[in-house]
Amino acid sequence: MELVIEDLLKMSGDKELVRIAEKVLEEKRLTEEEALYLYRSDDLALVGHLAEFVNRKKNGMNAYFIINRQINPTNVCVYQCDFCAFGVKRSDPKAYEMEMDEILKKVEETYRMGGKEIHMVGGIPAHWDYDKYINIVKTIKDHFPDIVLKAWTAVEIHHMAKISKKSYREVLQELKEAGLDALPGGGAEIFSERVRKIIAPYKANAEEYLEVHRTAHELGIPTNATMLYGHVETLEERVEHMKRIRDLQDETGGFQVFIPLAYWPEGTRLGGTRTSSVDDLKTIAVSRLYLDNFDHIKAYWVTLGEKVAQVALNFGADDLDGTIEEEKIVHSAGTTSAYGHSVERLVKLIKKAGKIPVERDTFYRVVRVYQ
Repeated sequence: MELVIEDLLKMSGDKELVRIAEKVLEEKRLTEEEALYLYRSDDLALVGHLAEFVNRKKNGMNAYFIINRQINPTNVCVYQCDFCAFGVKRSDPKAYEMEMDEILKKVEETYRMGGKEIHMVGGIPAHWDYDKYINIVKTIKDHFPDIVLKAWTAVEIHHMAKISKKSYREVLQELKEAGLDALPGGGAEIFSERVRKIIAPYKANAEEYLEVHRTAHELGIPTNATMLYGHVETLEERVEHMKRIRDLQDETGGFQVFIPLAYWPEGTRLGGTRTSSVDDLKTIAVSRLYLDNFDHIKAYWVTLGEKVAQVALNFGADDLDGTIEEEKIVHSAGTTSAYGHSVERLVKLIKKAGKIPVERDTFYRVVRVYQ
């Protein structure tokens, strides 16, 4: 790989890009300005090769997936963010709320097929009380103690704290005692205050999101981090977002993976256009190069589509997520990806990308290697 990069450097007439590339090869940390320069570069091949160089240093030829299921208990949401096509009012004909028996049935289906993880997030109904969130976690773990429960975004934790008048620490401690194992990364969107006023003015702000994750890390609860890109944000605001994630990771080391999420506009009040494949791949590559303190970068096949996600495995990403089964949030906004994938399908996608498929658990411990 270094030989390929050296050949690309010789062909490049961009002295600044060459300087940044040499810095990457020397394993030196990039600045915000350098990350922006990579974003604006037209040399997608060199940027991608640099990101893949870093990825292979960290993960070799492994590309990870998990047997999991996403459960969205309700789409009723008090916030009604303009970028979201999933959340609706309680009076909407499309509104739904799952009963506990229905949730348990879905968990059981996943458990029977060898599932390792339940990823549970949803809308935020105004009429749910604090105990309901706690009881959902406790009931699932009482019935399926071996399932890893990754549940409730920082936005949902913030809401629980608000309605219960408890601190983030108290809420997270009670959830942990009920059986919560990890937090997903959703709700970050873009940290820029300018952007949040446009796309999500009422939900937890950047400081609150980061403080929830900081507190979770202090309590020994690992978390993920996301970035929703491709709507009204600038490249500067994307890099600023990653900077704040990187800073918190320097402080706590509690993030497991960074997940760039491509925005899908269909059915949203915000509207807009779909991101390009070039933007998707460059975002994966820049995040891999800039977030030097993250072990894993996820190419989330639901938002990228399986073809771009497959290519992204050679642009710095090392994870496709998992079987998922029935993702609803991004599908509400128009993604044409399948609702779920079989293990065989994920293994095939990874092998065709030239990587080694590795089944993992939530904490990136190896379950099985498909040579």
